[in-house]
Order: sequence, then C-alpha cells, then structure tokens
Amino acid sequence: MFNSSSEKERSIQERAAVETFLESSGDDAFAGLFNIFTPQLVSFFRARGCELALSEDLAQDVMFLVYRKAHQLRDRSLFRAWLFKIARNALRRHYGKQTREVETIEMEKVPDHAVASSAGHTGTPAFEFLHWIAFLDTREQELLRLRFVEQWEYHEIAAAQSIPIGTIQWRVFNAKKKLAPHLKPFNRNAA
Repeated sequence: MFNSSSEKERSIQERAAVETFLESSGDDAFAGLFNIFTPQLVSFFRARGCELALSEDLAQDVMFLVYRKAHQLRDRSLFRAWLFKIARNALRRHYGKQTREVETIEMEKVPDHAVASSAGHTGTPAFEFLHWIAFLDTREQELLRLRFVEQWEYHEIAAAQSIPIGTIQWRVFNAKKKLAPHLKPFNRNAA
C-alpha cells in the first residue's frame, strides 16, 4: 500500500511527539501529544456513533489517562496501539454504564403533584397513589404502600416481613422501575 507524503509526515510527527513525551513527560511535551492524538480520538469515537460532545469528553478522558499512565508503557513502539486500547476500553465503560442506568420515578414527588393535577378528583394523595400502583402485583403494592404511604423505613419493612433489607430495597427499586413509564408525565411536571 502506498503512503502519501502527508501520511508519512504525520507518522513522523506522531513518533516524534510520542518520543518527546515519553522522554520528558512534561506539560509542553504532553501538549504536542494532545494536539496530535485528540482529533484522532474524537474521530475514533465519532465513527462509533458518539455525538461530538461525548467524543470530545471521551478523548480528553483517554488523554488524561495516557498522561497519568505513560510510565507503565513497556514497549514504546506500541504507543499508538496502547492509546487506542485505552480508547476502546473508555467506550466500553461508557456504554456499559449507560446500559446499567435504569429509569425510575421519584415516588416522594408524585403523590402531592399528582393530586393537584388530577382535575375534579377529590382523593387524598394516598388514594391516588394506591390507584396508580394497582397494576403491580400484591407484594409490590404492599411494599410501596408501606414505604411511601405509611412511610416506613426499609429496615422496618424488612423486620416486619422477615426479609433481608437488601431484598426489600431491590423489590422497591424494581417496582419504581415498573411505575416510571406510567408516572413520568407527573414527575416531569413536578420539577
């Protein structure tokens, strides 16, 4: 494959910047490295579907990690591969974190606002809340009633039901996750 003179020149500049940085690890040397590799990292992230702002943030994170961990690089000739391995790991962490984010609803905000917004209904906040959780199974309804209507603490519910506190917290979390799509309009208006 034939390299154009600009590609050769870029490659020479990259190697020089890498060597300078790895030799001195100073801020000036890092600035040169940053200026050469950050646009490439942004392009790398953009090519994988990231928006510009996210691509720039991830590129900065990668370069910061390079700055901190450069002394761990054993083979200088593998700098570019090492840099893009860090980039791939940063992208993997970002998407992994994103898939773990689950939408829930802040139950404390829903009852008062929902009652105020239900035109013509004269129910109490507890009545409105119990109406909205009716589609959940009875165990979830009971947990949410105890937690948000009766205002029991997690440890009190756990003791009353002889269930570990972590299980109670997990069940409440899952019930809130199920409710989120149904109560989202009320939560948005409460903010």
